[in-house]
Amino acid sequence: MKAKWIIAGTAILVVAGSMPWVVGYVTEQQWQEVTRELNQSQQFVQVQTEDYRRGFFSAELDGELTLLNPENGETHPIEYRADVTHGLTGSFIDFKPVGGWAPEGSDWFQEQPRLTLETRIWGTAVLELEAPAINIDEPESGESLSTSGGVVRVEVSNAGSRAEALIVWPQISFTGPDTSVRVNNFRVEQSMSHLNGDVWTGIMDASIASVALRSPTAQHITLEELRASSSTEAKDDGQRLDSRFSIEAENVRLEDQAYGPHKVAFVLQDLDVASWNSLTTSMAELQGLALAPDPGGREAFERQMAAMGQVSTAMRDLAMEGFSVGFPELSLNTPEGAVTGSLMISHPELADDQKAEMLMVMQQLTGTMNLSMPSVLADEYPAVRMQLAPLIKQGLLVPEGDRLVLAAKLNDMVINVNGQEIPLPPLF
Repeated sequence: MKAKWIIAGTAILVVAGSMPWVVGYVTEQQWQEVTRELNQSQQFVQVQTEDYRRGFFSAELDGELTLLNPENGETHPIEYRADVTHGLTGSFIDFKPVGGWAPEGSDWFQEQPRLTLETRIWGTAVLELEAPAINIDEPESGESLSTSGGVVRVEVSNAGSRAEALIVWPQISFTGPDTSVRVNNFRVEQSMSHLNGDVWTGIMDASIASVALRSPTAQHITLEELRASSSTEAKDDGQRLDSRFSIEAENVRLEDQAYGPHKVAFVLQDLDVASWNSLTTSMAELQGLALAPDPGGREAFERQMAAMGQVSTAMRDLAMEGFSVGFPELSLNTPEGAVTGSLMISHPELADDQKAEMLMVMQQLTGTMNLSMPSVLADEYPAVRMQLAPLIKQGLLVPEGDRLVLAAKLNDMVINVNGQEIPLPPLF
């Protein structure tokens, strides 16, 4: 009996002793798979591993992170090095830029930032950035950026099918020759679950206690209690999707006067998941072709035309399955009164025989739009009057008591605005 316990104990020690090697092997495979999927899913951030030196209890890796500027297509490479420590159930990876966190000779940080990745062999990973206080001054431009310490944390689980993110930054301040911006208590929490293809569901909540804008040539403006939230939910056994996004501000303060609250909401309702996934994928491909270096010639032109055709087909398929999109709520409070409005556009779900006869997306679109604002806004503010004057002259904004209103309906490719019919061109 004693011999059996000795054998069992020896086996446990052998397994436990070999676990760092197993964990190291699994960590390397997971790292290669994650970077491959990241690079294939988008092109704005590309991660390359140039050398992975794995030992028994630890490893070292060298690589390059390439950032793409979507505005001009320019790339910015950053070489990195990481130290990997293997444990019994996971690994701890500590990343550092080869050139340092700041340019040579600069004094941006009171302490050095820390970027780490903690992994588990069952598919859980936690990426965390701990940033200290930052102070960056540019004497030549007269610009400066200062922040308090902050934290960015992303946790991925269920083999990459679920993710949670947290960003906390108590204070951010930017000062330039003509303006200054100060942000207090910035916080974002997000939870996501993979549904199908490139489609994810989940919720997001973001908040900022205040954003103060100062300029010597304009009124001081402060936005107080800003909140943004979004939710995406699947229904009909994952075949349909509803999504909502809203932005709110408790007050907009001009000098010593505050006005609010304000709210804008945007919704996507009853989307067919397969068609929506096809549309987002084809649009990403089209965007990628636009950002890629232009090789010229007929081949590049044909690829762009094919991508545009995929986008058009995906939009048509999405419309045939039915959807609603728009701004169900707009509410802005001004010193002269509230500005309210809404805009919704819908397309019915078509039967199989109707789908075959469908020529254009716009053919069966229906929608409504309403807008109401105080007339005094156009009477007392020249800048507002210049924007509204053409609409008033054309009868698109009509007086109703002490307010200007717009009421519009879309049907059969014709918009009826306050009794005036405006035919729409067949765009889609």
